[in-house]
Amino acid sequence: MKLKNVEILKFKSFESPQKIEIEKDITILVGMNESGKTSALEAIAKTNYFQNDDAFKYNTTHDYPRKQKKKMDKSGNIPEAIICTYVVDQELKSTIEEELGKDTLNFEEFRIITKYDNTDSYLGVAINKLKFIEHQTNKLGISSKNLNDKLLTIESKEDLEELKKEYSEDKHSDELKSFDKYFVNILNWEQDLISEYVSREYLKPNKPKFLYYDEYFSLPSRISIEKLQNNNLEESEMKTAKALFELADISTSEILRSNNFEDFIAELEATEAIISEELFKYWATNKNLQITFRIDKKEKNDSYGGSRIVEHILDIRVKSKGVSLSLKNRSKGFNWFFSFLVWFKRIQEDQNSNYILLLDEPGLNLHASAQDDLLRFLEDLSADYQIIYSTHSPFMIASNSLNRVRTVLETDKGSIISESIQEKDPNTLFPLQASLGYDIAQNLFVNKKNLLVEGVSDLIILTAISGILESEKREYLREDITIVPTGGLEKVGTFVSLLRGSNLEIACLLDSYTDAKGKAKMDKMISEKIIHKNKIRFFDEFIKDFSKADLEDLFVKGDYLKLFNSAFKDITDIKETELNTDINQIIIQINKHIGKDRFNHYRPANELVKLGVSKEYFSPQTLDNFENVFKEMNSLFE
Repeated sequence: MKLKNVEILKFKSFESPQKIEIEKDITILVGMNESGKTSALEAIAKTNYFQNDDAFKYNTTHDYPRKQKKKMDKSGNIPEAIICTYVVDQELKSTIEEELGKDTLNFEEFRIITKYDNTDSYLGVAINKLKFIEHQTNKLGISSKNLNDKLLTIESKEDLEELKKEYSEDKHSDELKSFDKYFVNILNWEQDLISEYVSREYLKPNKPKFLYYDEYFSLPSRISIEKLQNNNLEESEMKTAKALFELADISTSEILRSNNFEDFIAELEATEAIISEELFKYWATNKNLQITFRIDKKEKNDSYGGSRIVEHILDIRVKSKGVSLSLKNRSKGFNWFFSFLVWFKRIQEDQNSNYILLLDEPGLNLHASAQDDLLRFLEDLSADYQIIYSTHSPFMIASNSLNRVRTVLETDKGSIISESIQEKDPNTLFPLQASLGYDIAQNLFVNKKNLLVEGVSDLIILTAISGILESEKREYLREDITIVPTGGLEKVGTFVSLLRGSNLEIACLLDSYTDAKGKAKMDKMISEKIIHKNKIRFFDEFIKDFSKADLEDLFVKGDYLKLFNSAFKDITDIKETELNTDINQIIIQINKHIGKDRFNHYRPANELVKLGVSKEYFSPQTLDNFENVFKEMNSLFE
């Protein structure tokens, strides 16, 4: 059974109904702090928490929106909290129809409304009653149109008893008793009681349980076994500590009665070995860590300084390169991962239940690369479990899976949930934008050979002209060279440093320097041997009689003006004779003519692609200039 969607009706910061479509594998709630992400996870968890825990039951005092609570109290009604829609899988459907009969289920999904008194109502459970009756009577060997028609009218246990009286002397009387269980209205059903039976006997037991986990459930370094047995530890720590002992199959009372703890330590270490196998499959930061357990029996004075009392302590330590530190003194990220696996392994042992994992800000204390490892871990888990997690970290959002993202935004009217493509709030969108930017940066750097240029317009023009030359069997830019736009001449140095750190081949193709600052930065990088001078080329090197040049100067002036005039319909077409011949660079000539400091270089570049021009569009000199550039660039990477 899969969770398809949830509709939070009224819960904490959710003052109006908010629907969340749930993916079959991973769903991500993204938003700022205090936006309502945690509240959403809690609202879902309370519908069927995997443990009997009062903290995960609906309570109008703590959970109902404060602004509306007085009005709700006066109404005297028990409010509805949430609606969950589930899809019945084929395996469960087959199991139900094995008993009820083939094609008796008239539904593929159903809804559960949960109220603040923690009661559930099942909606949409539709059964074909006629087919059910025909299947049962055929199976019992008592089928007849008359009996089937009478069974079809049965609406209650009392109706069935009246029918059985009609057949009390009949051979069918014993067989009719087998219908008793189908008309026991335990859920106070107002609909067809066969649907009540299916909901009670099949849907409710197979409803997924929710495991909620956040950083507060981390294991403590030292656990008092007396306090654990007496439920006297901090609530969150106690839950994880109990999970550890249950996973190791160790009774706290047995430890308290024992004087030899070696057997218990052996069980804990065997459990640790199972957890560590999974942990270090994904924990790439440091694979040389080892968890150690020690149980000590200590005596101390009671709080009044009188008699001596005994306390048993489980000490959990992490050893690395011979140095042992308490678990709490290791990184919070490692503690989170280890503690989560304790919880997770505990529920993995429950083979009779289906679980959905709700993770609040997983990996919050992990480095970006470790968050990437955690993403791999969650991706693998999602093959068997639906996972819903909240985050505001861009490193916990895979840019190729933005369909999984739901944004949560705090507004004057309460928390609002929407699809990522609908969100407009810049602060909420920031993690998504950062994730995309990080992915773009990574993909730019994946190729071994990188040619740095100043802007996107350079990338477009070089790529387009290279394609034309390739179609003409002339030399074009090699396919294994990636053109990387840096966003301006002043940023080239930064990109060189970044790429150099990735051990990649780099060359630069740049406009002539227009200020001393950019030149000084590049000269410094050359002097410090960050990049070799021979790997830097300027466009003026490829054009005769130009002391300074931009990429646009590779075009014969008439060719570039054709692109410019086509791109800027709002400017009167410029003729080559109207330009100042005392100036070489076409960009400066056009700026002077139109009376602007600069124009948008991207528009002519985009026009080149949009027009889909061929070699006939350009003069031979333009294509020769570009071919000379490509020959030189190719040679730099040989």
